Amino acid sequence: MLSVDRLEKSFGTVKALDGCSLEVKSGQMLGLLGPNGAGKTTLMRGVFGLIRPDAGVISWNGSPIDQATRRRFGYMPEERGLYPKLGVRWQLVYLARLHGMNESEAERTADRWLAEFSLSDRASSKVNELSHGNQQRVQLIAALIHEPELVILDEPFAGLDPIASEFMAGVLADLAEKGTAILFSSHQLDVVEDLCQEVVIMHRGRVVLEGAVDELRAASDTRYVETTGGSTSWVSDLPGAEIVHRSGGRARVRLGLDSSLEAIAGVLSGSGITQFVYEPPPLSEVFREAAKS
Repeated sequence: MLSVDRLEKSFGTVKALDGCSLEVKSGQMLGLLGPNGAGKTTLMRGVFGLIRPDAGVISWNGSPIDQATRRRFGYMPEERGLYPKLGVRWQLVYLARLHGMNESEAERTADRWLAEFSLSDRASSKVNELSHGNQQRVQLIAALIHEPELVILDEPFAGLDPIASEFMAGVLADLAEKGTAILFSSHQLDVVEDLCQEVVIMHRGRVVLEGAVDELRAASDTRYVETTGGSTSWVSDLPGAEIVHRSGGRARVRLGLDSSLEAIAGVLSGSGITQFVYEPPPLSEVFREAAKS
């Protein structure tokens, strides 16, 4: 388990981390959310010793993280961390050997990952000859090639098309199922909501909200009703209800917890509504509210 306990880090007058704490357990996929400048990347770099915290403790399974421990971790930075003018397979083998593999083992492992990611035909290509999506795939292989116990990914879905995003999400889900601890940041909150059972939301270097996605959504004071067919005349019968979107016979209405499901069903009766869904706000709205604090 990765434990970050009351981490602090300042760069001049800017406090990037202000008592930040979180935990990532083996087999868990934890989403790290926050607006730009929240401190997410600084925290990740602290785990790998790329920055030295001013205060606080980072540990793995209860012990301080040394160089030998970090070799068992995988890191995918937001910035491209590969050599753009060198061959894909060559540098994957090179990176695997830095993690302690012998040459034949590194070559076999690189070939296996390239095949799994449908990149065998690009093994000899230079990284800068690949599409953005394929560069992301190679970068992910570089983070996983040594079968790490902990994987930290900074915006792994940035710039990916839906097919590539779905593929990468599947890879991460498989790793978590096999027991790998995974921490990743992303601004694509729909992906986080689908992948992660738990999230940590940071703002101004602090953790402002954390917990299970379903529980955080349920704790909101806002609810939504989506209707199909009929009219929206019923909205005026519920105090505080507001239509936020209407198109093609469908409507989405925001309301508070003071409107019970029974009351909603009552006003919908006779309005011609053929279907309705009552639900808490999406994770994106929970995130926006937390980031205002």
